[in-house]
Amino acid sequence: MTRLHQQLLYIAALASATLLSADALNIIGSSGGDTSHKPITTNTPSRRNFVQFGFVAAAASSMPTMAANAVDAQFKEVGQQERPPEGESPFSTLPNGVQIKDFRQGSGSTVQNGSRVELTMKGRLLNLNGVIFYDTKSNDPNGFGEGTPLQFTVGDKSVLPGLESGLIGMSRGGIRRIIVPAEVGYGAFPSLEPQPLTDVERRALDSVVKNPRRDQTVMFDCKVERLK
Repeated sequence: MTRLHQQLLYIAALASATLLSADALNIIGSSGGDTSHKPITTNTPSRRNFVQFGFVAAAASSMPTMAANAVDAQFKEVGQQERPPEGESPFSTLPNGVQIKDFRQGSGSTVQNGSRVELTMKGRLLNLNGVIFYDTKSNDPNGFGEGTPLQFTVGDKSVLPGLESGLIGMSRGGIRRIIVPAEVGYGAFPSLEPQPLTDVERRALDSVVKNPRRDQTVMFDCKVERLK
């Protein structure tokens, strides 16, 4: 298992563990009730308690499976995702080291050098277990929660070259996950788009980009809204 896959599994496992902890507390609380005025006894646990704690144990034992199933579920904000068919590689690796994985095929013409594109997208820091550092919905001047797509011309050198190469071949309506290594991302081109839109996002990105000891690999979930 690669370090990248370990990081993705960690994010999913963390979310699963949080949910399980909340459920366990609810179960224990409901079985104990108010004990502030009750003496401590050594009575044999009731059948109800066995059932309740058995449920918690069974849930905890299923965490590895839940974590694996939750990997794709972590990033459903961009669009409905499906696991790849049995035997298909999760990601394709381009010559420059960029990794891509399609979740929805678009239609019509495809993104090429010189294409004018509009994208809705999110960027995450893999070194920080998926912390968001860019979200087109953060650019919301009208306050309706729709955000503003990122617009640029492929090849105009305004956007990370790793992101551009990952977009090639997409069509309108398509959704793709793009993993960009530092060499074609912020490690070599820290001033190129996309840049964080809020102070919180800026601090998150800077904490990685300005620290050479950290892995500066980033991940984008992109949807092509318009293409010319």
